[in-house]
Amino acid sequence: MSVDPTGHDLKRYLAEDGGGPVVMLNLLKFTPTGRPSYDEYAREILPFLQKVGGRVVYIGDTSTALVAPDGFDWDAVLLVEYPSRAAFSAMVADPDYQAITHLRTEALSDAVLQATSPRGR
Repeated sequence: MSVDPTGHDLKRYLAEDGGGPVVMLNLLKFTPTGRPSYDEYAREILPFLQKVGGRVVYIGDTSTALVAPDGFDWDAVLLVEYPSRAAFSAMVADPDYQAITHLRTEALSDAVLQATSPRGR
């Protein structure tokens, strides 16, 4: 399974834009030696988030699953808010950002990257 969005994924993401802010849900499964690489990625992404008006809402390690399908075993959860889907897309298109994405890719064996939007919109 890929841990990075494809160009097709990003086009669909923008085409389905309902407007307004978006919170990206990240479910992360690290490779056996991936956590240090992801920690470095998490530090290095901060200026890119600030540049597009994004912010980390929450990051934490997972614990006991009370209700989950078999195999639903993630190591960490990350929530990142962007002012718009276009802001997220601008960040991932930035060549300087692309130069650090290998840290994320190398760190993860599996991932979910899911756009969410506030209810009532």
